[in-house]
Amino acid sequence: MRWWLDELKEGLTIAFGAIRANKMRSGLTTLGIVIGIVSVTLMGTAIEGLNQAFNRSVAVIGADVLYVQKWPWGGGGNWWEIRNRKDLLIQHAKAIEDDATTVASVSPIMGTMRNVTYGGKLVEGVVVIGTDADFITTTNANVDLGRFLTAMEANGGRPVCVLGSEVAESLFPNEFPVGKVIKVGNHPYRVVGVLEKQGSLLGLESFDNRVYVPINRFFSEFMSRRGGIQIWVRAASLENVDETREEVRGILRKARKVEPGAQDDFAINQQEFLIQTFNTIGGVIAAVGLFITGLSLFVGGIGIMNIMFVSVTERTKEIGIRKAIGAPKRAILMQFLLESAVICLLGGLIGLAIAFPLSLIIDQILPTAMPVSIVVVALLISLLVGVISGFLPAYRASRLDPVDALRYE
Repeated sequence: MRWWLDELKEGLTIAFGAIRANKMRSGLTTLGIVIGIVSVTLMGTAIEGLNQAFNRSVAVIGADVLYVQKWPWGGGGNWWEIRNRKDLLIQHAKAIEDDATTVASVSPIMGTMRNVTYGGKLVEGVVVIGTDADFITTTNANVDLGRFLTAMEANGGRPVCVLGSEVAESLFPNEFPVGKVIKVGNHPYRVVGVLEKQGSLLGLESFDNRVYVPINRFFSEFMSRRGGIQIWVRAASLENVDETREEVRGILRKARKVEPGAQDDFAINQQEFLIQTFNTIGGVIAAVGLFITGLSLFVGGIGIMNIMFVSVTERTKEIGIRKAIGAPKRAILMQFLLESAVICLLGGLIGLAIAFPLSLIIDQILPTAMPVSIVVVALLISLLVGVISGFLPAYRASRLDPVDALRYE
């Protein structure tokens, strides 16, 4: 074991000496590896960041929540037929609430977009959602300040509202919001609560840029007719979501008088569709990214191999001397493998040093994350490229005849 450590130490000493002796050549040689590692790292941070953001979004959406809508997520079916479906109505939500036995809560949902003002402050493009008192249970959201809508307020259409955290921070940076009167569009509403921060969907649509009002008042002030709602249904048990789905389907078919054998004239959406779609898109992006970064590393590896062949040729006499004084083939092999691996490892470290600040810049546009696992994988890839690229030159060096090597000029 001692001889192996001695040869490793000697190989590393010679490798670093050769790199120092040819700084410019070594630096240019690592350029391809640097580009490849930067590409690999940025691709990994982008995918990891998107995964984390998506998982947070999915957690907000809820695995046990069914989204009953006119349109199925992701399209599908005959567009014209779906467009001509009858709207979902509040009485359909009431039918589910009254007849379902595997449901924890049901909430009718209707949304639009309005500006919200308080004093001289204005928040543009706020999503206004009309709903009922059970919304807080259906979505499993938490109240940060005050409370949510009560059943009396929701059913009576009182002019009260609950703010998302982003809206509350914009309108009341230095004030306590509960009890204040704001204007949603042109209509006054008294704030009764503020929800905890929920985040956004892949950094795009914010769940906190919202105002919640009673759905009956929503129709009277923001919509010209009552209809076209969504119905969010929370299953009583995560394990029985499929059973709940079928029960809701049966109740709606009966309530909407769908003939036996006819297709449903509504869609029941779940987060599994989003997960499958995201995984498909993510897989395609990862495959394309890995191909591009793999191509870059391949070109970098060819450059390393070429320079190592040059290095072997330049140091042929040195190899002959080492062999003449008793250096075994494995020592020569290890010497050049270590030199190639060290060059690539240095390229990997430089690539990581460049990729980290770039990932912070990209994070302003798309979510990114650089866990330790990505750093370790990037360094392992650079080492692997170094070993593979340096093997043929190192093998050639280890097979040189000492007599011929000593006579080489």
